[in-house]
Amino acid sequence: MSRTDFILWFDQIGSKDIKLVGGKNSSIGEMYNTLTSKGIKVPYGFAITTIAYEYFLEYNKLKDRIKKVIENLNRDDINDLRRKGEIIRSLIISGDYPLDLREAIANSYRKLCEFYKEGNVDVAVRSSATSEDLPHYSFAGQQDTYLNVRGIENIYYYVKRCFASLFTDRAIAYREDHGFEHFDVKMSVGIQKMVRSDLASSGVMFTLHTDSGFEDIIVIEAIYGLGEAIVRGEEIPDEYIVHKKTLKEGYKPILMKKMGLKEHKQIYDEIHGGTKSVLVRANERNKFCLSDEEIIKLAKWGILIEEHYQRPMDIEWAKDGLTNEIYIVQARPETIHRGEKKQKIDIYELIEKKKPILKGIAIGNKIATGKVKILYSPEQMSEFQKGEILVTEITNPDWEPIMKLASAIITEKGGRTSHAAIVSRELGIPAIVGVKDALKVLRDGMEITINCAEGEEGYIYEGILKYNIEEVNLEKLERPKTKIMMNIGNPTEAFRHALIPNDGVGLARMEFIYANWIQIHPLALLNFDKLEDENLKQRILEIAVGYNSLIDFFIYKLAEGIGSIAGAFYPNDVIVRFSDFKSNEYAKLIGGYLFEPKEENPMIGFRGASRYYSDMFKEAFKMEVLAIKIVREEMGLKNVKVMVPFCRTPEEGVKVLKLMEEAGYPQHKNGLEVYVMAEIPSNIILAEEFAQIFDGFSIGSNDLTQLTLGVDRDSALVSHIFDERNKAVLYMIEYLIKSAKKYNKKVGICGQAPSDYPEIVEFLVKCGIDSISLNPDAVLKTTLMVLELERKLL
Repeated sequence: MSRTDFILWFDQIGSKDIKLVGGKNSSIGEMYNTLTSKGIKVPYGFAITTIAYEYFLEYNKLKDRIKKVIENLNRDDINDLRRKGEIIRSLIISGDYPLDLREAIANSYRKLCEFYKEGNVDVAVRSSATSEDLPHYSFAGQQDTYLNVRGIENIYYYVKRCFASLFTDRAIAYREDHGFEHFDVKMSVGIQKMVRSDLASSGVMFTLHTDSGFEDIIVIEAIYGLGEAIVRGEEIPDEYIVHKKTLKEGYKPILMKKMGLKEHKQIYDEIHGGTKSVLVRANERNKFCLSDEEIIKLAKWGILIEEHYQRPMDIEWAKDGLTNEIYIVQARPETIHRGEKKQKIDIYELIEKKKPILKGIAIGNKIATGKVKILYSPEQMSEFQKGEILVTEITNPDWEPIMKLASAIITEKGGRTSHAAIVSRELGIPAIVGVKDALKVLRDGMEITINCAEGEEGYIYEGILKYNIEEVNLEKLERPKTKIMMNIGNPTEAFRHALIPNDGVGLARMEFIYANWIQIHPLALLNFDKLEDENLKQRILEIAVGYNSLIDFFIYKLAEGIGSIAGAFYPNDVIVRFSDFKSNEYAKLIGGYLFEPKEENPMIGFRGASRYYSDMFKEAFKMEVLAIKIVREEMGLKNVKVMVPFCRTPEEGVKVLKLMEEAGYPQHKNGLEVYVMAEIPSNIILAEEFAQIFDGFSIGSNDLTQLTLGVDRDSALVSHIFDERNKAVLYMIEYLIKSAKKYNKKVGICGQAPSDYPEIVEFLVKCGIDSISLNPDAVLKTTLMVLELERKLL
């Protein structure tokens, strides 16, 4: 056997070489050979082949001995699995290297040192099994990786441990579960130059939305230090989302930036070798790990990698703190969604409402109920009953036999790419990770409901709550002539809802972004230096971290929320309503009580257009306009239109449009259309005048009903009179549609009525309305209804 069979350098390897170098090494070699020419940086190194691995086993006469140990394995007996795994690993680790293999590894390491002009170059010693990183099997985290390894003796030491890690308890169990013969799977080991991310940052990147499978975005997660902590799920990382389509068009569409805790980082242990964990300083924790330029660079690389492999990818990256260069260190196929187009989707909805007792990061889109079982170690497996909800600090692959029995998973630590998150997606069960105080608040046997169906935050409720599951068949669903759009508030739900066949968003509620993403009253940010309450100022500073200024925080955070919705539904229209809080609702924002008037009836008071052009609020409104400008001009999401609510007179409409011009982004700038809400009788009566000012109308049926019938919709005493089906309300709607058509202006409806009443949908279609915007749960059934109505009308 030739020594040349034992070693292959990365520039000699491609994706066809899995049998020789395993999934991980073949992918690294493929990138090194095909993508470095496109600007992607990949650290150099070599692979110790599967031929070398088999030669090592043969030289030490290990195959028969391993077979004897494993032949009577009781897969369901965790103690038997652990005992036999230990025996096999000990046999491998105590084996000796054949002299020719030993020399081949030493010569290759020497050449790598010469390549990097270092005496004992620091390397990562990575396991690369022939079953790993395959398109339909992840085998994630089953074999070992060792970082900051220097010197040939240490390489010998860790290569044997990589060989042995083919027989970790979890790897043995996985092969047993999936029908792989143990000796059909072979081990290669990669020796790759380390990236000094211990002095900078590292993370993972997915070329789709990991929970919904939405494919038009890149998701990047980042922590300080070496990447092992994020892979193991020990830290809650920063999260960035980038829109693919407009990125390809040359824009910089960072749809979302969410700051993680990043409490610890893995760095080099300069005394003992290897790595160690240290605390991250507070001033570092309160900064994003990556600049906007670095986020965009990584996202572009993600697209190149995805296009090369022609499937969604799971990528690991690292930034070198010495050179400030970013590198791709691994790429594997994403194994949960696999790029398959869904033919059906399940929509979960919680029926009973209750205040959550805990919350964290939602994984998946499901709801589950069950009894809590708190475990601190996988050795407690015998205590766990099928269908319980697993609650623990953190999981690793040793937990997988228990996780398969759970109806849901809760962990105190971890982010979206932690082990618990990845495995729960594979298993198709909901999980909530990064749940602070889960082990303190929850108790064994406690009945709980976990809800992952409301966006990026997952909620935990005490008790068994009722919920619905609606199965939706997406195959061969036609589109009606009447546009069927959605009302969207929460940007983090947008990627999931965008998978439902639709024609865009008829109402994106800016106030939801205010309340949940920004939380702070805009005037408290504009007047921060004048605030006298030091506790209030401190609270504001704690929320508005990571941005250059408080004003930037507001504008960019608002832009991110709008951009997330616009990106999810691109290129379909997304109509964004400027903020439509009433004064009592604005007052609930942080610092809001200092700036809001106390009104007897805020429903018909200081809201909408009159608020925007008032001296009290107009500087805040200008920030809303600037956020729209960023979404359309920087992110390239020109599918965004804006809408002015509660505009009492045409003169008010003119004032708002003039203020938009003062803010630097006027009506029709690069095609910006401005709609008006038709929710006041004056909007209907003077429809022809409003049509001279605005580009379209959107009927707000709730307020229109209230003001047409003179009914306070918040009053239980007269609630029986409130009915959108009243003849007076329907007359108003029909009149507006006719008036809008006369001036060739688009008219839609975004109020609650079509979501609740099928007869109103029929009425609207017969009137010839252009679009109907509904709550997401009503979109599909209304689409089918409208298709049938249109067939009848034709």
